[in-house]
Amino acid sequence: MMGAGKTTIGRRLAPRLGLPFHDADAEIEAAAGMSVSDLFREHGEESFRRGEAQVMARLLEGPPIVLATGGGAILDPETRRLLKERAITVWLKADTDTIVKRATRRNTRPLLREGDPRATIERLLREREPYYSAADFAIESASGPHSETVGAIIEALRPLVGTEGGEEPEIHQKAAE
Repeated sequence: MMGAGKTTIGRRLAPRLGLPFHDADAEIEAAAGMSVSDLFREHGEESFRRGEAQVMARLLEGPPIVLATGGGAILDPETRRLLKERAITVWLKADTDTIVKRATRRNTRPLLREGDPRATIERLLREREPYYSAADFAIESASGPHSETVGAIIEALRPLVGTEGGEEPEIHQKAAE
């Protein structure tokens, strides 16, 4: 979900896993040559979602990476299929108050520009939670240090990649098998 910390946590997680980091929204902006906000305004959400699905497919078909998806990427059935088949997925969970606080800091969220942002966030959470809950792991995105959330993700990944003790998981090798 927007404001859960996907980009911030992903940037810190990637070097710990020995993987490159990609932010889906940044990739979409680079491909389109305009911001997500401008894409929504000029072409509408439906067009944005089609482009998002194409970018997600390209990223998920490539080598292992840490990928911060857009909060609505899971709405696309093909993206959900690719995530299930090609990725280890983590749902960064945050309470509504935290999401509202983080997501409304700047006016860059197209879905929050009209109406009451809290009501919109609550609605989106209700609609998307069934998809988010299908993730391999659900990790609380606490308001404390990001290192705690990164550490929780690494601990959750250990059984999947067979590391012992304090070793960092070697996702770049294990995920490709």
